[in-house]
Amino acid sequence: MEKKLVYFLCTGNSCRSQMADGFLNALSSEKYEVKSAGLEAHGLNARAVQVMKEAGVDISQYSSNVIDPEILNRASYVITLCGHADEHCPVISNPNVVKWHWGFDDPAKASGTEVEIMDQFRNVRDAIKARIEKFVKEGQ
Repeated sequence: MEKKLVYFLCTGNSCRSQMADGFLNALSSEKYEVKSAGLEAHGLNARAVQVMKEAGVDISQYSSNVIDPEILNRASYVITLCGHADEHCPVISNPNVVKWHWGFDDPAKASGTEVEIMDQFRNVRDAIKARIEKFVKEGQ
């Protein structure tokens, strides 16, 4: 059986799309080919790497990538994780691509103490994990 390609998109491909990529790979890599990208490449966020490691998923070797039109148009699912990416996603010419928007707050914009910032990263991580688990359970 051919794996379905899931392409997670965000503005900078540094936090949310990387977390979604990591969780779907960890939970169902036998069923899905998973990729992530951004409208821009902002580099992998160290706090995202840290909170994912706490959850048992290593994304430390992931790279921050810009959207690839070829991958975009061969994906089974294109899932945007922030409003900016949803609004500015390149045109998908393949009519068979299912495009969804799962909006999550950007933890990189959190402010406060380091503890408060890390709590925001963990909250977003946990919300993304729950949504990925639902996706896998529903057997998309």
